[in-house]
Amino acid sequence: MIKDIVKDTFFLSRRAEDATADDSDIVRDLSDTYSANRMVCAGMAANMIGYNKRIIAVGMAGQVLIMLNPVITAKKDPYEAEEGCLSLKGLRRTTRYKEITLEYQDRSLKKHTGTYKGYLAQVIQHEIDHCNGILI
Repeated sequence: MIKDIVKDTFFLSRRAEDATADDSDIVRDLSDTYSANRMVCAGMAANMIGYNKRIIAVGMAGQVLIMLNPVITAKKDPYEAEEGCLSLKGLRRTTRYKEITLEYQDRSLKKHTGTYKGYLAQVIQHEIDHCNGILI
């Protein structure tokens, strides 16, 4: 189901709870909502649609990559970035890393480790910030 985008900074600033096998409906709603907004955003976190869970969606090679419980385990080469967000007004400056390594689970809760670079790494960092209650 396509959900409305949450703009309540109090809700968005809460640290998300870990995702579990019981969250398949949230995964579906996040995937549907991201797909509906794909032309205006590069990623989305579950709290942006009203669920306080550690689940993110990012666009990768024309597909929607869903990550549950993502955690950055390594980062390299910091740089200053300016980002926007569907949940927040305007652009904001933040520090990002050109390369990150993270651990996450897929929709079936299978564990993965991946290294991401460039713009995709930036998008993933932004969405993980949402999971951590960090508003840029």
